[in-house]
Amino acid sequence: MTPRVLLKFLGGSNPHTLRRWINLWPPFLGAGIRVKHISPDMKSVDVEMKLRWWNANYVGTHYGGSLFSITDAFYMLMLIANLGSDYIVWDKAATIRYRKPGKGTVRAEFRLSDAQLDDIREKLKTLIKYEPTYKIEVKDEQGTVVAEVEKLLYIRRKDTPDERKTKD
Repeated sequence: MTPRVLLKFLGGSNPHTLRRWINLWPPFLGAGIRVKHISPDMKSVDVEMKLRWWNANYVGTHYGGSLFSITDAFYMLMLIANLGSDYIVWDKAATIRYRKPGKGTVRAEFRLSDAQLDDIREKLKTLIKYEPTYKIEVKDEQGTVVAEVEKLLYIRRKDTPDERKTKD
């Protein structure tokens, strides 16, 4: 699926429309998560979340689940858009490490390079699957890291047999 196909699927023809649809997705809307920017090539996404009474924990800082949610699905969507319809991409696992209490507005940035995409395509010429990891830092307004999230993604070509079907 190309970036344009993904955008059209979600009801628009530009990243602005995609951003609006994602911002209206109930889990993000409820947590106060806002996508601030999506590049036209889907290689760059910026997300933020303001501290509100509904996403605060008992001690008045960002609820840990919301800090985790701010990082959910973006690399998967970016890879789906950039690798195209010949590939299957899933979020497989993630870990979060809280560094300090999150207060005020927190932000996360997601970036994909052409070199990373070329590396994935090259690896999948010889491997059945590839499971890259991506590290995301959630930062406060001063740029201090409040949480580190490591995402493990599962990627394979559609024309490669599913590994579950090849096992006895």
